[in-house]
Amino acid sequence: MKFSFPELAAGRYKKIISNIWKFTAYSTLLVVVYLLAVSFNLFWLFGKMPSPEEIENPKSDVASEIISADGKVIGKFLYENRSPIDFSELSPNIINALVATEDVRFTVHSGIDARSTLRVITGLFSGQRKGGGSTISQQLAKNLFKMRESDYYQGPLYNIPGIKQIIIKTKEWITAIKLERRYTKQEIMEKYLNTIEFSSGAFGIRSATKTYFKKEPSEVTLEEAAVLVGMIQNPSRFNPKFHPEAAKNRRNIVFDQMVKYDKLSPASAEALKKAPITLNYQPESHNTGLAPYFREFLKGWLKEQIVKEGYEPDDIYTKGFKIYTTIDSRMQFYAEEALKENMKDQQKKFNEHWKGRNPWVLESKDREGVYKEIPNFIENIAKTTPRFKELKEAYDGDLDKVWKEMNKPGKMRVFTWSGERDTVMSSMDSIRYYKRFLHSSFLAMDPRNGQIKAWVGGINYKYFKYDHVKQGKRQPGSTFKPFVYVTAIDNGFSTCEHVVDQPITISVPGGSWTPKNSDGVYSYKSLTLRQALGQSVNTVSAFLINQFKAGNVINYAHKLGIRSELDEVPALCLGISNVSLYELMAGYCVFANSGKYTEPIFVTRIEDKNGELIKEYYSDSKEVISQETAYKMIHLMRGATLPGGTAFGGLSRYGVLDGNEIAAKTGTTSNYSDGWFMGITPTLVAGGWTGGDDPTIHFRSIALGQGARVSLPTWGLFFQKVYGDKTIEYKKGSFLKPSTVSVSGDCVFAAGEGYHIDSLQKYTPPTAKPADDDQL
Repeated sequence: MKFSFPELAAGRYKKIISNIWKFTAYSTLLVVVYLLAVSFNLFWLFGKMPSPEEIENPKSDVASEIISADGKVIGKFLYENRSPIDFSELSPNIINALVATEDVRFTVHSGIDARSTLRVITGLFSGQRKGGGSTISQQLAKNLFKMRESDYYQGPLYNIPGIKQIIIKTKEWITAIKLERRYTKQEIMEKYLNTIEFSSGAFGIRSATKTYFKKEPSEVTLEEAAVLVGMIQNPSRFNPKFHPEAAKNRRNIVFDQMVKYDKLSPASAEALKKAPITLNYQPESHNTGLAPYFREFLKGWLKEQIVKEGYEPDDIYTKGFKIYTTIDSRMQFYAEEALKENMKDQQKKFNEHWKGRNPWVLESKDREGVYKEIPNFIENIAKTTPRFKELKEAYDGDLDKVWKEMNKPGKMRVFTWSGERDTVMSSMDSIRYYKRFLHSSFLAMDPRNGQIKAWVGGINYKYFKYDHVKQGKRQPGSTFKPFVYVTAIDNGFSTCEHVVDQPITISVPGGSWTPKNSDGVYSYKSLTLRQALGQSVNTVSAFLINQFKAGNVINYAHKLGIRSELDEVPALCLGISNVSLYELMAGYCVFANSGKYTEPIFVTRIEDKNGELIKEYYSDSKEVISQETAYKMIHLMRGATLPGGTAFGGLSRYGVLDGNEIAAKTGTTSNYSDGWFMGITPTLVAGGWTGGDDPTIHFRSIALGQGARVSLPTWGLFFQKVYGDKTIEYKKGSFLKPSTVSVSGDCVFAAGEGYHIDSLQKYTPPTAKPADDDQL
């Protein structure tokens, strides 16, 4: 049989169509089977897929935020510095730059952009790269579930070269489609921007805008948005801090993309391309930012609290808790600036004072009248350092090799009051260098509600981690005296009584004790309690503790908030037992709070990342002394801020006394190792400590080392700044006098009390001092 050409052609055409149909059908079936095999992890070969629950509630580490009383984020606890945002918080500049650069058909595709994928495939065959094919949804799937890195999603086929990449890409396609079905486009973009890594420890767009520009995502300009969107392709390579030229070129490509897709005019793009990248680069770190000492203390406290609520301790780094604190960011900033300004000046004086000598010396002179250095002082400290211990282990206890290594010079960066400095010194030189620094702390608290408003634990957290607010305890010196006076006042000793400043000898086990005043002189004057406390006369404090006994003073101190163990000896009246600034502050707040002890509080509530309340905190308050006794103490301590008082001259320099009532107490320990100042205003109590890291390191004169010189300036500067800020509620004012008391000069007496009561002991002031007093 013969066939005509048209019949032959038609047959061949049908055969070709049939083969194409069969190929398509078999290919489609094969693809479907492959997709099903991947989706259901057939024979456990392909590895797991994200479950419906994971799609519904994708997990990513979210940093917990520490929020100040005035609504500022002052720090974070994190593994990844990520703070999620809502779509409504995004600047249109970010959205337009992102869509134009990463996924121009984002609003129309369903997770996979066929056109972009085809472009990538043709580019592979032609050898020309024509851009990426991943949609924002695919990139979100990649960022959320990390199927390229996580062992959780891997199967045996991942070990075959080339197969792993195909399976991973398939999983990301499938996951992207599932995400598109579950979430709106806005939600997908929101989640995507929350998952991107932006280098410098920033995860998510909010952390990025804060790190590079110190702005919220709603505030960034078009230029800034283009820089951040440009970083998405390769965050490290296009980091504007470390690779400014590459970042600028990449930013300009973003502008070109925006022009191409009508998001920006050509003229505007050309103008923007010429502008340099302007950063406000402040990467978040536990060493930087406001209140680092407080944040470190808070971390340990928070772990204990969330465990009580059923969480794991390390959840503070991943669960996105919101910790609302009582710290006021403005006052915290002023406190840190005040302490910095004062301590920079104190260190300069200290260096001049010890110029040419080491400050670690014996407390008594040798036969030649010279203060000798403490033998092996630095060497003994060196033995306690981690570096020494590591070397000792590495060299199997060979101390010669250890000391040789400890004395070997090397490059290091050190702290100075002019900023960090690169230098060359040995480990031993480093110990000598840092031991010369004076340290300081400062705390401010609202006595009415116990809320701590500012917490400065040291001079620089990066280099000196030790917290001198709560962790550190030192002798309080004369700042302990109010606990002696309140014991006497609350047990019937009148504020109108006079006590003579003269030697007093008290029997103690094994002998006797005769205290001296700070200047070694007895005035033999008859002093009111207000004068005696205001001038910090030691003999009067010794007289009172001798009459009312150390045990009673300890009871009152503990009742008012001192938690440390106190020595039951007469010298307790001069502050010989170590206490922390934190507990001393709580005690002073009792006087300002009408006799009520209020437990210090620093957190008001904790929420989860969705804003659901986990725990709320309130401060317990109870009356421990009467309001009359509390006001009497305030009146007595105001003596320190009157002419002749230990704090009058210092506070006058800062203008904080004008139109303001302040009750205060200075404190200086023996040999001037510790300098304290505690100041009470009607609505805010603050105080601070200054001294060497080791008590043997100190000034050698009271003119330089007393609390009024080393710690009072921080207090004065702080309140000067607070009173100057009209947005802060704490203002100058007067103490509220109870209606049940009356005041006459230095005397305060409650209703029903006489002007004068019998004292436990009366002295008649001599008409003249003993002739040898001038020699004291």
